[in-house]
Amino acid sequence: MLVDNGVLGDSRVQKTARSAAERGWEVFLLGRALNGPAQEWKLGGATVRLLPMEPVMARRRHEFRRAWLRYPLAYPPNGIAQYRAASLAAWNADLTVKAAQLDIAAREGTPPAALAAARRRLRAARLAWRVQRKWVWLRTGMLNRARSRRKLRNPWDRAYTMFWQRMLKDGAWRRLEPGLWDYERAFAATVDKLDPDLIHANDFRTIGIAARAKIRARARGRDIKIVWDAHEFLPGVKPWQDNGRWQLGNMATEREYAPYADAVMTVSPTLAEMLREAHDLPELPAVVLNAPAPEHGPADGGPVPDLRADCGLAADTPLLVYSGGGAVQRGLDTMVEALPSLPGVHTALVVPHPLRGYVKGLIKRAEELGAGDRLHVLPYVAHWHVVPYLAGADVGVIPIHHWPNHEIALITKFFEYSQGRLPLVVSDVKTMAGTVEATGQGEVFRAEDTSDYVRAVKSVLADPQRYRAAYDTPGLLEAWTWRAQVDVLDDLYRRLVPDGGADRTGEVAS
Repeated sequence: MLVDNGVLGDSRVQKTARSAAERGWEVFLLGRALNGPAQEWKLGGATVRLLPMEPVMARRRHEFRRAWLRYPLAYPPNGIAQYRAASLAAWNADLTVKAAQLDIAAREGTPPAALAAARRRLRAARLAWRVQRKWVWLRTGMLNRARSRRKLRNPWDRAYTMFWQRMLKDGAWRRLEPGLWDYERAFAATVDKLDPDLIHANDFRTIGIAARAKIRARARGRDIKIVWDAHEFLPGVKPWQDNGRWQLGNMATEREYAPYADAVMTVSPTLAEMLREAHDLPELPAVVLNAPAPEHGPADGGPVPDLRADCGLAADTPLLVYSGGGAVQRGLDTMVEALPSLPGVHTALVVPHPLRGYVKGLIKRAEELGAGDRLHVLPYVAHWHVVPYLAGADVGVIPIHHWPNHEIALITKFFEYSQGRLPLVVSDVKTMAGTVEATGQGEVFRAEDTSDYVRAVKSVLADPQRYRAAYDTPGLLEAWTWRAQVDVLDDLYRRLVPDGGADRTGEVAS
């Protein structure tokens, strides 16, 4: 299995690897070591290896040049800025120690005249250090602005993009998104050494790694099967880099290598239809829902974290919860802006990076609104603890904005909230809103409309049992479990590699 992240934050990948191992497959899950050396551990019966990856090819040509006209004082992009910052830190440490030595000398009776001369020298050195710090700060700031403000959208950049699209067609990713080669450099040798029968390639960055491994194996007389697991519809992704090339380059690599997949799986029936049409697939992709797997906890169970205890709240305090990534398009602003209109109601955000960037701004905004004490920002818990953890709230919220990928699937948190039997408040994105209206398990509000969100929350809090009763519908929650998805996954594998894995009684095939 291949994934382009550090594994621990990706519950779908972890569940898939562990479940495949439980069905008798020998599983090696290869991910990216985000910092530091290679790492390895066991995930159930699967072996996880994180491979070091240095993002060398990801750097654009302009990042190696100085912007003389726009930022004449900027450091050259050769690492000298980091060296200067480190040198300042070392100098400051030295000055701090010298000041401490003078204090010790004063207590031990050193003549005042000698101390006065030494203190004058130290003050002069401190002044020189402060001047140098401002100079380094100025030059480093210019370097950072030179790097960040080049968006690759000027006429020359657009012409460059169009030229390579016309010249190389789907191969244009080699020019538009060359950072994909960094993944190849990090993963290819390990994949070849493992010599797998099947590669499960997660999402768009790894399908190329799998396809090239398949081609190399074929040259050696080996046949590797590929399952491509498309987690989202790439044309509908909000690009994390607004440079005009990120999405075009990744879509090109996906188109080039999708034909090498022997089977495709994805997260929803709607996305399956879209993928078949976009890539002219010979068959409809299999659907494996992002349902939770609480059964994947450690054998000893361990203590289950308590959401209310982490928030310091009594059992009768109304609590709304959001669990997932923290980004503008996730709509968390709506939850914060609504706090003054929901007196006594608390909101918990369970996010991967509680004190960074966007989420840090939400904390500040809650304080400005006089509701800082009712916003609780908490880190992720292990994926097998998510359902009981979230079940401590009164309402599960999904306030996402209208983006193509938000419209087409029931996302992971939808199933997690549902398994926790939480009433839901969701924005009017197509698939989730339609499901909630059909089941009666919650209320729908207009995305980015704070007043309508407040209406929906008040409605649910007024009669939560009415919405919880929807979960008593026979078969509803059973269909939304990971156990129900594993047969689909294993059937797909066994169709491609009939003599692999285990038979239905659990015996490992020889």
